[in-house]
Amino acid sequence: MTPSSRTSPGEPFRLLFVCTGNTCRSPLAEALTRRALKDRGWEGVEVRSAGVAAAPGGRASEGSLEMARKHGVPLEEHRSVPLSAEMVEWADLILTMSPSHLGGVAMAGGGERVAVITEFAAGQEAREADPREAARIAGGVPDPFGGDQEAYEATYRALEELVEKVLDRLEPVVAP
Repeated sequence: MTPSSRTSPGEPFRLLFVCTGNTCRSPLAEALTRRALKDRGWEGVEVRSAGVAAAPGGRASEGSLEMARKHGVPLEEHRSVPLSAEMVEWADLILTMSPSHLGGVAMAGGGERVAVITEFAAGQEAREADPREAARIAGGVPDPFGGDQEAYEATYRALEELVEKVLDRLEPVVAP
């Protein structure tokens, strides 16, 4: 998938992160992206998150909240949102946390605007990597739900790195 904007000049680029329950990975990715956008001074990007099996209005998981507090990322106000066709239509790019989420996005009309975050962040290199590396990249971001602090820390660190790579890849399209 090549990043391209469906928006007209002057309109924001809209980025949607998707996971299962919208309580761990996608809210962290959204919050990390908001922080990175602010750090880069990019104002023309809107970010949201949703879950393919999310119950509306749930708080972020305690593990994700702890990681966010530890690293100074605002997540207290997050409330889970179920993925909808309207959200998919809103987005210019949809990044899922694992391959298992691709089907839900496709059923909602995501088509060519969806990719697994690890594959998108790696770009062409993922397809050219050795088979073991390609399989690791294709696997997505492990779900820490129900895990210990180490699992949440690993997820946080992975998402922090992936968000930077995603924004680096989007820079030609969305940078001011």
